Parts: sequence; structure tokens; C-alpha cells
Amino acid sequence: MEFLLQGGESLIGTIRIAVLPIAKVFTICFMGFLMASKYVNILPANGRKLLDGLVFSLLLPCLMFSQLGQAITFEKLLQWWFIPVNVVIATISGSIIGLIVATIVRPPYPYFKFTIIQIGIGNIGNVPLVLIAALCRDNENPFGDYEKCSRDGNAYISFGQWVGAIVVYTYVFHMLAPPREGTFDVEDGNSHIKTPNKDSHPMGCSTEKVPLLTTAGSSSSTEEKSKSFFKFLYEKLKLKQIIQPPIIASILAIIIGCVPVLRRLIFTSDAPFYFFTDSCLILGDAMIPCILLALGGNLVNGPGTGSAKLGLKTTAAIIFGRLLLVPPTGLSIVMLADKLGFLPPDDKMFRFVLLLQHTMPTSVLSGAVANLRGCGKEAASILFWVHIFAVFSMAGWITLYLNILF
Repeated sequence: MEFLLQGGESLIGTIRIAVLPIAKVFTICFMGFLMASKYVNILPANGRKLLDGLVFSLLLPCLMFSQLGQAITFEKLLQWWFIPVNVVIATISGSIIGLIVATIVRPPYPYFKFTIIQIGIGNIGNVPLVLIAALCRDNENPFGDYEKCSRDGNAYISFGQWVGAIVVYTYVFHMLAPPREGTFDVEDGNSHIKTPNKDSHPMGCSTEKVPLLTTAGSSSSTEEKSKSFFKFLYEKLKLKQIIQPPIIASILAIIIGCVPVLRRLIFTSDAPFYFFTDSCLILGDAMIPCILLALGGNLVNGPGTGSAKLGLKTTAAIIFGRLLLVPPTGLSIVMLADKLGFLPPDDKMFRFVLLLQHTMPTSVLSGAVANLRGCGKEAASILFWVHIFAVFSMAGWITLYLNILF
């Protein structure tokens, strides 16, 4: 009887630790929702756009640079190799689940690939950072003191984000290409395919490509040929979209953190330029409340018109696939990697972050790419509903993960 009571108290304690971070996230999001509502209206659409830009361009890079730079060394870089690999595996496994769900549900034309992406690509950056921050603030969290918990968790998450950005701006960008009509705004869901204009590109751009090589009779110099080639490569690989402030911050942190001389100049507490790292830490602390206020404010407009195009069946299938089918697959992958000895021994936070990468709602960054490709309203609708239901699903999965890890 006493064993059962102790087991019940342990379970209740685990549920409390798992639910409290979600409750904190929900509370701050609700405040953002109130600030953006017509009754208060001090966080209008333009203000939220500026806040999003501030988070993405300054606050998030500062957080990633300071936390990842202080935590990483060359030895740890070799130990953490499975984090980016896990991001790729999560993309592949999630996309396979998305393909199965889309095949069964048969979403309206032309949203088959869209459905795969919305299920397959999770938020591996912003939401996990928020959850780690909220979890580590609890004195009873099982990962240790606040500083170590927060530093390790943020470093692991930041280390995987550069791979996530590459996946989004290559794989997702390709998958969300408009149909042959050149737009997602088709008149009906049947296969009445319109023949696109031969002189036009589906994205409304010229089909003329930058030549890789000029003809033998051309007077172009070797230098001009090289410039043309690199320009073509730059545009083809979407390097402008991939090389974003958070990715630059992560790469700089990895380089400086892994070179002992540079590390002693910037990241150690007695370093001559530690004031820069400390300034980034201060700015990084503002990232969590700002991004949650903006996220809550963005929910004020509801799902928008995208829900009508997708239909209830497709929307429900995406929510079910992303929040209930992907996480158990991810749990199996992480447990198998642990059995095979791919993970650092006795590092519970490392395993927890890997599990979170499979558990998060649909990526906000993939929504931005969808907007570029012409299906932004539909993506906004999915993001709205997935984030609403993720409040409940994440609490359940985190409870399970903590029970398994501890």
C-alpha cells in the first residue's frame, strides 16, 4: 500500500513538472492574445510584425550565440553528432507518416504534398527553447540547477537549428511548389489542369536561367563565367534564405567555442570580451516572453480562410498525425539510438531534447515558406489549430518522457 502511495505521488509530481511549463507558455500567450484583441489593441498586426522581426533578427541569435558558445567544445561537438542527424531522421520519419496519412485521407487538390509537410516538419527551435526555459525555472525540475539545465538545453536545441533551416529552405521549399496551374487558388478539386503559359514560370518569374557556361565564341572572361556560376549556385541552393541571423549565430558560436584561444577571449567568465557574451545573455532572456506574446497575438485572428480550403477532414488528419503519430515514432528512434550507444551516457537533457524534436507542433518557419509559395493562408490555419491542440498533447508526451528518463 505504501509503495502504491509513493508511486502515485511520484506520478503526480511528474505530471506537475510536465504541465507547469505548458501552463506558463499558455499564460503568456493568453496575455499576448489580450494585448492584440480589439478591446485592448496595444499589440496590433504591425506591432506583432515588428516584434517577430526583433526576435528573429536580434533576440534569438543572441540567445543561441551565448548559450551554445558557452556550452560547446570540440570534444562535445563530436559527442553531439546525433542531434543534427536526429533532425534529418525526424524529417524523414515524419514525412513518411505524412505520406501515409495523406494517402488515406486524400486531401483536396492541390494539398497532397502540403499535408505531408505539415505533418513531417516540426518546430525544433522556438517552442523547445520556450519549454526548456519554463521547465528549468521550476526548482523541482529533475535536470538540476537552473543555470546548468538552461545552458545545456538551449545549447542542444541551438545545435540542431542550422540543419532544420537547411531542411526547410530546400526540401520544404521544393515540396510546396505550386501545382501546374501556377497557383493554389484552383477553382475546384478535380483534375482540370490548365496549361501554363510557356513564357512564364509557376512562381511568376522568368524561365530564363543563368548560364553555367558560355559558348566558345563568347567574349566573356573567365571571371564573368565564375560569377555567373556562383550566382546560379547561390540562387539554386536558396543560400539567401538559409543564411539567416540565428544560423549565423549558431555557426559563429560553434567555431569560437571549439577554438580554445577564441573561447578564452569571449566565452569564459574572466575573458576580456566576456561583456559581449553577457550582453547577449541579457538580450537572449527577452526572447522567450517576446516570442510568446507575438505568438498569442497572432492567434487573435483565428484560423482565417485557410480552413475552408483544406476542409475539416484534412485539418483533423494533420493535427492527429503531427501530434499523436509522430511522437511515438520519435520515441522509438531515440530509444534505439540509445541502445546502440549513439548518445552520450547519463545525459538525460540530451535525450529529452531529442525527444522534443519529434514532439513539437508544425514548424512556424515552414509556414513562412508556405507563404512564399502561395499557400500561406492554409499554413496559417494549420499553425493555429496545431498550436491550440499542442498545449494538451505536449503535456502528455512530456509526462511520458520524464517517466521514461527518470
